[in-house]
Amino acid sequence: MAAAGDDGITHRVVEVNGVRLHVAEAGPAGGPVALLLHGFPELWYTWRHQMPALAAAGYRAVAPNLRGYGGSDAPAAAAAAGPQQYTALHVVGDLVALVDSLGQDRVFVVAHDWGAILAWHLCQFRPDKVIALAALSVPYVPRDPALAPVDALRTLYGDEYYICRFQEPGAMEAEFARLGTELVLRKFLSLRTADPLLIPYSGWGSPDDEVPLPSWISDEDIRYYTSEFEKTGFTGGLNYYRAWDKTWELTAPWSGAKINVPAKFIIGDLDLTYRIPTTQEFICKGDEFVPLLEDVVIMKDVGHFINEEKPNEINELIINFMKKFG
Repeated sequence: MAAAGDDGITHRVVEVNGVRLHVAEAGPAGGPVALLLHGFPELWYTWRHQMPALAAAGYRAVAPNLRGYGGSDAPAAAAAAGPQQYTALHVVGDLVALVDSLGQDRVFVVAHDWGAILAWHLCQFRPDKVIALAALSVPYVPRDPALAPVDALRTLYGDEYYICRFQEPGAMEAEFARLGTELVLRKFLSLRTADPLLIPYSGWGSPDDEVPLPSWISDEDIRYYTSEFEKTGFTGGLNYYRAWDKTWELTAPWSGAKINVPAKFIIGDLDLTYRIPTTQEFICKGDEFVPLLEDVVIMKDVGHFINEEKPNEINELIINFMKKFG
């Protein structure tokens, strides 16, 4: 394990489930584990504000780069069959093996964006591994046996909806290369609207676009994100979207299953997921799908990258939630 930096965060590589994951950690080795799962286009670094706070509260914060991101392996990321190795079953397999490698039977999970989707699946497949889940931005969406998720979003928002645009291997990589890594990250991280994100076939703007950083992202932060994605490209992260319909196929046995893990859901009203019908349905009656749902917190005037935009508020919410379970 590497020596801790000024922030008390250490880094190491863990071999699990046939892949090597870059894992950041903070807090007492014997403390209860809080497993922190990032989304797109993020890294372990999205939890940089939560890790010291969790450590100070006595928790061992463990934040992996998921497969395909940063210093973690990207199985066949650029190959034609690459997306098939990014289904929820593959990634949840990584997470279960990671939990076992930590010598833990059960962990707390805090998850954002794609990390939240995977965390709901983890709770669905292996509820015995999760003490409680705090999910940010993306609620549990029951499987629709009649319609795959990408088709459902295409029906709602059209072919230029960003998730639909992500489907063609190589297409968005080329668009992102045209714009440049830093500008792409600025465009994503500055999103603060509940309107659907559309990426026109004519292009997502110009490489000369100026996108100022929001107040909660520093130049140092954007340099770190940019340096990591310049090394890896975006294909690993995009493959999660490209494997989504395959996950839908593979999870047919769980149709109608409920999430029987204590949970809390937190979202901003300027989150691009906020107005999606499945999110509104969860806000209104989430306890039908998640019987142990404690509550839903809607943060006013807050965008998608909620744990970075409002770190103190998120830290308080998740730590108070976790304390209820010892």
